[in-house]
Amino acid sequence: MADKRDYYEVLGVSRSASESDIKKAYRSLAKKYHPDVNHDKDAPEKFKEINEAYEVLSDPTKRQNYDQFGFAGVDPQAGGFGSYSSAGFDDLNDIFSSFFGGGMSDMFGSRGGSTRRSNGPTRGADRMMRVNIDFINACFGETVDLDLDVDESCPHCHGSGADSPSDIETCSTCRGAGTVISQQRTAFGVFQTQGVCPDCQGTGKRIRKICPECRGKGYQTKKQIVSVKIPAGIEDGQSLRVQGKGQHGSNGGPNGDLYVEVHIKPHEKFLREGNNIILEIPITAVDATLGTTIDVPTIHGEVAMKIPAGTQEGTVMRLKGKGIPSLRTGKTGDQLCSIHIEVDKKLTAREKELYKELQKLQEETGKETLWKRFKKQFKL
Repeated sequence: MADKRDYYEVLGVSRSASESDIKKAYRSLAKKYHPDVNHDKDAPEKFKEINEAYEVLSDPTKRQNYDQFGFAGVDPQAGGFGSYSSAGFDDLNDIFSSFFGGGMSDMFGSRGGSTRRSNGPTRGADRMMRVNIDFINACFGETVDLDLDVDESCPHCHGSGADSPSDIETCSTCRGAGTVISQQRTAFGVFQTQGVCPDCQGTGKRIRKICPECRGKGYQTKKQIVSVKIPAGIEDGQSLRVQGKGQHGSNGGPNGDLYVEVHIKPHEKFLREGNNIILEIPITAVDATLGTTIDVPTIHGEVAMKIPAGTQEGTVMRLKGKGIPSLRTGKTGDQLCSIHIEVDKKLTAREKELYKELQKLQEETGKETLWKRFKKQFKL
């Protein structure tokens, strides 16, 4: 046991790691070191080591034994390890069903058998890119032209990579299976595994004469201008799918898709809240007191809005239908105008004179001021 690495070190987690942290670390490492993906000579050993560590740390009882007694607590010969469970395989099946397009049954046989790996046409991987658009364009929609490098099926070989159909023959190494079978002795017993055939790279075929147009790749990379329609009302972070503009497929399979993530640049004044727009409206104390009508900016143009006499700071006034259209229902939101009363810091001589007259008038009439009403609340 002295040559073994600590299981926590193997998975790259602390001894206080939660169950979800351990599972997350295991999934990441299993994807990275699986022999069907990683062809380094030490990948199989690392993969075995990762599985062994996860088998212990994912089981509360085994983990407790390991924490208390070390490797001796999980040594099967000492009775601490117990029988092999399928928990690791269940998690691996989840990983590879999404990562490779198939579960563990596509890669591993049982202890005494094997399964055949499909080497037919395989869809290419999706890819993602980001575009930045202005706030107003997000409200009303626009069309964005993307300059892309797109892999298209070769028109000469139609994705086969061969100069002609007669130049394709069955791989003699794997006899058309696309995989070769090997055995590995692990801590859980002897497993029979399937790996990608090194001669045909999993296609099950060998090409005598490659296609002169694509040089055997089966596809050609071309520059394209792809127009993407941004719908009105799209929200920041949403993605749009462009079919067939992802990574190229294999063995004549179709391309994956392109996902365009939309980032909306913030507006200097307008603030979005769902499908509504928030805008702070500054008015003078005189307009708030006497009332007025102002032309308010909206994304739809200016709209006349009446400010009632006696409007208070923070009052919210609604302009119905002047917001953003809903991406799902098409219904347009509103613009909510928050009133902010500003006091002029620079007054003309005439304005100062009028304010003084108003102040004097309030004193002469004996009208109770705001300050006096405030002080009456304190009984000192």
